Amino acid sequence: MARLADYFVLVAFGPHPRGSGEGQGQILQRFPEKDWEDNPFPQGIELFCQPSGWQLCPEKNPPTFFVAVLTDINSERHYCACLTFWEPVESTQEVVCNEDTTEKEEEADEGGQARLLSTAPAQPSQLFAPKTLVLVSRLDHTEVFRNSLGLIYAIHVEGLNVCLENVIGNLLTCTVPLAGGSQRTISLGAGDRQVIQTPLVDSLPVSRCSVALLFRQLGITNVLSLFCAALTEHKVLFLSRSYQRLADACRGLLALLFPLRYSFTYVPILPAQLLEVLSTPTPFIIGVNAAFQAETQELLDVIVADLDGGTVTVPECVHIPPLPEPLQSQTHNVLSMVLDPELELADLAFPPPTTSASSLKMQDKELRAVFLRLFAQLLQGYRWCLHIVRIHPEPVIRFHKAAFLGQRGLVEDDFLMKVLEGMAFAGFVSERGVPYRSTDLFDELVAHEVARMRADENHPHRVLRHVQELAEQLYKNENPYPAVAMHKVQRPGEASHLRRTHRPFPRLDEGTVQWIVDQAAAKMQGAPPAVKAERKTTVPSGPPMTAILERCSGPHINSARRLEVVRNCISYVFEGKMLEAKKLLPAVLRALKGRAARRCLAHELHLHVQQNRAVLDHQQFDFVVRMMNCCLQDCTSLDEHGIAAALLPLVTAFCRKLSPGVTQFAYSCVQEHVVWSTPQFWEAMFYGDVQTHIRALYLEPSDDRVSPSQEVGEAQSQDDERSALDVASEQRRLWPTLSQEKQQELVQKEESTVFSQAIHYANRMSYLLLPLDSSKSRLLRERAGLGDLESASNSLVTNSMAGSVAESYDTESGFEDAETCDVAGAVVRFINRFVDKVCTESGVTSDHLKGLHVMVPDIVQMHIETLEAVHRESKRLPPIQKPKLLRPRLLPGEECVLDGLRVYLLPDGREEGVGGSGGGPALLPAEGAVFLTTYRVIFTGMPTDPLVGEQVVVRSFPVAALTKEKRISVQTPVDQLLQDGLQLRSCTFQLLKMAFDEEVGSDSAELFRKQLHKLRYPPDIRGTFAFTLGSAHTAGRPPRVAKDKGPSLRTFSRNLVKNAKKTIGRQYVTRKKYNPPSWEHRGQPPPEDQEDEISVSEELEPSTLTPSSALKPSDRMTMSSLVERACCRDYQRLGLGTLSSSLSRAKSEPFRISPVNRMYAICRSYPGLLIVPQSIQDNALQRVSRCYRQNRFPVVCWRSGRSKAVLLRSGGLHGKGVVGLFKAQNTPSPGQTQADSSSLEQEKYLQAVVSAMPRYADSSGRNTLSSFSSAHMGGHGKWSSVRASGRSSGLGADVGSRLASRDLLSTPHTNGAPPDSGFLRPQRAALYIIGDKAQLKGVRPDPLQQWELVPIEVFEARQVKASFKKLLKACVPGCPATEPGPASFLRSLEDSEWLIQIHKLLQISVLVVELLDSGSSVLVSLEDGWDITTQVVSLVQLLSDPFYRTLEGFRLLVEKEWLSFGHRFSHRGAHTLAGQSSGFTPVFLQFLDCVHQVHLQFPMEFEFSQFYLKFLGYHHASRRFRTFLLDSDYERIELGLLYEEKGERRGQLACRSVWEYVDRLSKRTPMFYNYTYAPEDTEVLRPYSNVSNLKVWDFYTEETLAEGPPYDWELAQGPPEPPEEERPDGGAPQSRRRVVWPCYDSRPRVQPDAISRLLEELQRLETELGRPSERWKDTWDRVKAVQRLEGRQDGRGTSSSLLVSAVPHHRRSLGVYLQEGPVGSTLSLSLDSDQSSGSTTSSSRQAARRSTSTLYSQFQTAESENRSYEGTLYKKGAFMKPWKARWFVLDKTKHQLRYYDHRVDTECKGVIDLAEVEAVAPGTPTIGAPKTVDEKAFFDVKTTRRVYNFCAQDVPSAQQWVDRIQSCLSDA
Repeated sequence: MARLADYFVLVAFGPHPRGSGEGQGQILQRFPEKDWEDNPFPQGIELFCQPSGWQLCPEKNPPTFFVAVLTDINSERHYCACLTFWEPVESTQEVVCNEDTTEKEEEADEGGQARLLSTAPAQPSQLFAPKTLVLVSRLDHTEVFRNSLGLIYAIHVEGLNVCLENVIGNLLTCTVPLAGGSQRTISLGAGDRQVIQTPLVDSLPVSRCSVALLFRQLGITNVLSLFCAALTEHKVLFLSRSYQRLADACRGLLALLFPLRYSFTYVPILPAQLLEVLSTPTPFIIGVNAAFQAETQELLDVIVADLDGGTVTVPECVHIPPLPEPLQSQTHNVLSMVLDPELELADLAFPPPTTSASSLKMQDKELRAVFLRLFAQLLQGYRWCLHIVRIHPEPVIRFHKAAFLGQRGLVEDDFLMKVLEGMAFAGFVSERGVPYRSTDLFDELVAHEVARMRADENHPHRVLRHVQELAEQLYKNENPYPAVAMHKVQRPGEASHLRRTHRPFPRLDEGTVQWIVDQAAAKMQGAPPAVKAERKTTVPSGPPMTAILERCSGPHINSARRLEVVRNCISYVFEGKMLEAKKLLPAVLRALKGRAARRCLAHELHLHVQQNRAVLDHQQFDFVVRMMNCCLQDCTSLDEHGIAAALLPLVTAFCRKLSPGVTQFAYSCVQEHVVWSTPQFWEAMFYGDVQTHIRALYLEPSDDRVSPSQEVGEAQSQDDERSALDVASEQRRLWPTLSQEKQQELVQKEESTVFSQAIHYANRMSYLLLPLDSSKSRLLRERAGLGDLESASNSLVTNSMAGSVAESYDTESGFEDAETCDVAGAVVRFINRFVDKVCTESGVTSDHLKGLHVMVPDIVQMHIETLEAVHRESKRLPPIQKPKLLRPRLLPGEECVLDGLRVYLLPDGREEGVGGSGGGPALLPAEGAVFLTTYRVIFTGMPTDPLVGEQVVVRSFPVAALTKEKRISVQTPVDQLLQDGLQLRSCTFQLLKMAFDEEVGSDSAELFRKQLHKLRYPPDIRGTFAFTLGSAHTAGRPPRVAKDKGPSLRTFSRNLVKNAKKTIGRQYVTRKKYNPPSWEHRGQPPPEDQEDEISVSEELEPSTLTPSSALKPSDRMTMSSLVERACCRDYQRLGLGTLSSSLSRAKSEPFRISPVNRMYAICRSYPGLLIVPQSIQDNALQRVSRCYRQNRFPVVCWRSGRSKAVLLRSGGLHGKGVVGLFKAQNTPSPGQTQADSSSLEQEKYLQAVVSAMPRYADSSGRNTLSSFSSAHMGGHGKWSSVRASGRSSGLGADVGSRLASRDLLSTPHTNGAPPDSGFLRPQRAALYIIGDKAQLKGVRPDPLQQWELVPIEVFEARQVKASFKKLLKACVPGCPATEPGPASFLRSLEDSEWLIQIHKLLQISVLVVELLDSGSSVLVSLEDGWDITTQVVSLVQLLSDPFYRTLEGFRLLVEKEWLSFGHRFSHRGAHTLAGQSSGFTPVFLQFLDCVHQVHLQFPMEFEFSQFYLKFLGYHHASRRFRTFLLDSDYERIELGLLYEEKGERRGQLACRSVWEYVDRLSKRTPMFYNYTYAPEDTEVLRPYSNVSNLKVWDFYTEETLAEGPPYDWELAQGPPEPPEEERPDGGAPQSRRRVVWPCYDSRPRVQPDAISRLLEELQRLETELGRPSERWKDTWDRVKAVQRLEGRQDGRGTSSSLLVSAVPHHRRSLGVYLQEGPVGSTLSLSLDSDQSSGSTTSSSRQAARRSTSTLYSQFQTAESENRSYEGTLYKKGAFMKPWKARWFVLDKTKHQLRYYDHRVDTECKGVIDLAEVEAVAPGTPTIGAPKTVDEKAFFDVKTTRRVYNFCAQDVPSAQQWVDRIQSCLSDA
């Protein structure tokens, strides 16, 4: 029995001590006055009686009632039922308070109606003070409390004749039965009667209607949110104006949480004075009056539920994890069925008569039943994850979280994870984990009903029925006797509180009450103590758990076949069939990604251990370790699938003998996994093992039980089936019956079991935590877990996840300094922490624990000593047969700097190497070695996947091309160990992502990096491979350059100075240094090579540099060398001036070659000879040059043969250049400055250029301004001004803005090509200056000038560099893309903006081509004149002049524009240490890409092939040749490079010039030649330049892993294809077919085009016949000549007019593509023309058809014509024509049927293309057919156009023809 009420208290209003208007509660009386021993009086009751504060009220309010809950220090709850009523204020109180009450009262009273009161206390009756009757109880009987307090109040108000003391005494002495389901009638002695029922089961909460009300107020979604928030330990705050509702809502929420108990702060009604509790850091459920809502606004992490408004507000920073699907949606659906049964019927056409909804009380139970089912589904099978660690004296139970999550398939689920880690669940385990106790509804549900719930999932009605059944039980639990409701309690009358009774609540007599209480206590003493009789049973475990949602884990669903493979592989290993095992191993490693396969592996290995096969030989050991590592690598730190747990006993079992007495166990090879350093894993393992041993302890048959053997057997088998919990339950049942000694003995046995396991685990942990080489501290660095565990995981409260532990480590642990840290100490600390934790939890005595602490360091020390021996011996082991290192082939002169370091080449982001979308085998990862030579970084190796076969994988790139090198840490593909690695990226689009093998020490790796760096950035250009080639390579000292290579600049300048002194006389030679003008400081720093050379201008005034008309003899050698330079030959070709021996120049020429810069004095970066206007003297050039950056003044570089317009190039302008010229037009004053004069010189210079053009020069050649027409002057702003004022011209947008903006060409008929050449105005300027928009700001073109500025926006070199970096990343990503497929590649390609830059370059170039073609000259004056200027100028010449599209011409173009005009190859390529910081800027590569784009659009216009461009692109960065080194001719002369090739052709020296190499190669092979070259001489190319027309160059994306980049020809020639000897016994040749793998083989080599194949065949035949083989070029030229002759005889025109003029002129050769098909395929010609009129397309189609045959006849000579089958057939002519006999030839190669007049006729009369044939069918004779022939000899060939009728001479031959044609068709 228990007391119904512990205390009765009377609390009244009292003044505040500090005199404020607020009052405070005062306890007037309390009964009993002494505290009960078992239940002290709760403090602070007066706060809770009036939670909003004690205040006086202006009117009498009706009495209120609510129940507050107080929680004491032992977390016992006390229910305080408070009934408050109002009494008039007594005058004494009033006098004290009235002074300042009045102001306060406006603010708030209980009801909130404030009235303004006069300050004078005139009407004392108007103020009322609250008084509260309080009952304090530990039982929760709200209704009884309400009735009892109501009775007391009624007695007082109604003045009933009942003694209040008696009633209160009776109330305090009333007892209630504890036993479940009993009822008791009580009376307080005032003629009342009440029935109290106790619930059947105590553990089920009593909710009355609170849950149903909560759902009504907030709705389903909101309540579910609150439910999840409370379970995941968030703060929940309820707001309402009603206290009773707050209490109900809190009670309802707790009821929903059952079977978990809320263990944090729980205050359903929080008084106003305690509001600061809300900012506590711990979770809570609290209710607060809505009046204080404002105070709750600034709480950032509190979820606020407003009961009155029906809202739940979740702050942004709070994330409430939802229930795992499908439970969330299922729960939601069932809740809506319960709350809104109408919903299901809402759509019915004939709804049933309305069903009555359940009563509120019943609905409440139904809602609770839904949540009860939810918990049963969530926690189903939880008992299988309980570890029983101790049974006696008290059960100690632990829950294996990881296993539970793993088996439920909810490892990722945030919600369950948080619930399992929460306090509520810890309480659940300790309370419900006990195996022997009384059970309740939840235990039944979770054990027996789970299967039913699963079956019902899809049947809502069955679910509802189940819910209702559960609800019935819950209802019955609360109301065991529903019939009895015989309450009889006196209530006060209506409005009784308003009666003007002045009688206050009387003071009660304490003595009377105390006497009643004492009487009752005396009675109770005699009675036996009330013990709650509990029915204890064994708690059922229920079925084993299943996953909540059977998730299919993608490709790793383990089929039985996979498990079979795993089993087979293991049996092969143990049977010693290593080859078989090796074959299966890759499949096994793949299968082990799946869980079942990992379990299967552990199981199989376990069986082998049981069969005593644990000692393995070395190979077996390696296999087993590899498989174990593979298993463990996917284990998380929690090991939720128990894989690591299953392997733990195995790693200490498998071993191999290293030498007598030294054994290595598997654990030393599987330590690199995070799971071993996770304390939670070890704890779970430990508890699991302890449970097994304790179970065994009680299952041992006791000694005294002697019984027949069969009985023992039966008992044994029963024992085997009993789980540890069953055993524990049995033991707990027997415990009270055992004697003291027996109990003591069992406790000791258990404790020693735990203790021995602790020692065992200390050993195990030291095995797995101490590395084999304890001097290596890598272990700790990588698994920082060890370090951090000092701080974590000591609290049982939140066993926080190990994940967080492993991620960061604290500074005190001292593990950052991993080199010095002490491994043993760390391991000892880790083990000690573990031992502390598990032993205190398992109740090991402190003595034992101390003993353990002493033992642990010894265990660790011993183990370290054993490991030392093992480590020593394992070093001596012959290493595993790793594949032999394949030595790479080297170039002549290339030497190895570092021999092979064993590495793994890992896959980068490119799919092909790993058998991605293109199919093919996984070539990567490959195992091999990396070599560093003087020229390249080379990887050679073989794929690690043995199924790929013996393919050699080679990936290499020139050292010079390295752009980025970074250290990485990666897993090796075989052993899955974490290793150091390197990622090297090159600008030739290769990426080496390597993991060093463990045998490679970190020092070797470091040495490799240093050497690589040294080779990549030599201190001097002479350290590069192009120079060191052939000389012995000594690292460090650059080789000395041999003297007298050619006269160096120093000798030049000396001679020059000597001669100058002779001729000019003494007066000019002063010792004063020549100060260059100030522009020099603005430009770039002078080249590095200047330091100690004599500056040419040092001893001479500038004017003395002007040569006289003849050169001195001493300079002749210089001049002759210069004249031999390529540029001069080109200038002579273009008619831009000649250098006769006397150097007298023909005056008629408008331009001349000036040697003014032969000493590189005016401009270091220009060539020695320059083309300048005839009229300009050399001495003026010095002054002109000052206006331009880097002194690069405008010089002519090309002249159009047709329009005679010239193309000039220069650097950008300085501020005082053209800009000054246009800004200040006034005449110079007499005292003009140097700058003014140079501006004038510049103006003259440009004028001279204009005059030199035939169109603009008049008779005098000087005063051309007068010849300008007035119309020309009137058209001011022809291009509209630079500021583009919006006046655009009538014909098209102005050029400047066309190029400056993106959407340049808005004219409708373009695709990026400019419109026809008439788009520019008829009146054009003579000279257009294309300059940078930024430079020409504010320049106003003057209408009188004949030149015009075209400001354009160009990108800078740094943008090219940035763009190229992104392009590299796009084409060669370092890691696989997150999303497969081309989308991510295209996105990153677009981000790089590379194609946009190419588009801009092509666009500017096409514009310049247009201008030149229309007769205006153009000066390109951008940046410093050596990057974009060079690109544009070269492209313009390539597009305008067919000569530059030949092999020789292209070489000339590059030598002239790129090398002579000083493109800074070394600077842009970062060739030396000095350029390291500037990085690689591929300006030249960008130019080659532009050429490639043009080549694609005009494939018949170029003599060279695409391969030639790639070759140059590769070698301009490779530094193999000296051609692309250094920044200008000046620097090349300094090093003696420029003329060294002359006269020193000693023997076969390695080629130093790339051109020489190309020449040599071209003689041997047609690799650089384009067979479709058929130029049209006058062609000016105008390519499309829109980004949509541009293609990504395959140079960036293709790769050949069989031999590395194919651009070093000597290396790329692999072994000959199939050697002859392979054909046994001289039989028929075997099939020459072979598989071509993408990314591995080189397609062009394996499958050359038809012509190359024929040429090879010819050479082979000639060698076989012993004839000297002819050069391929001669053969080719002869074939073409023959073909032309034939073509002329045929009357079909020459081969050069292959394409008929139906194609619009300027787009003639666009889009003719040679499809690289197999040898016999047709060449398809695709033509896309701008116009799409019908006639054009049809004519172009005919042209294509005609040209197809022409092309074919071009490719094959008449002799080699392929005739597969031939003979005579009769053919019926077209309509109304007779039958004729013709000679037919079936040609399989060309796939056609040709016919001739007779057998020897060479001229084909017609062709039937077999591609058009639809059917071959038997025919019928028609009129005019040969008479003598059998009917069956006729057959028809039906094509897409017509039906051909044929007739053979007899039936067999007809049959043969039909068969041949059919077979030809099927072959196709």
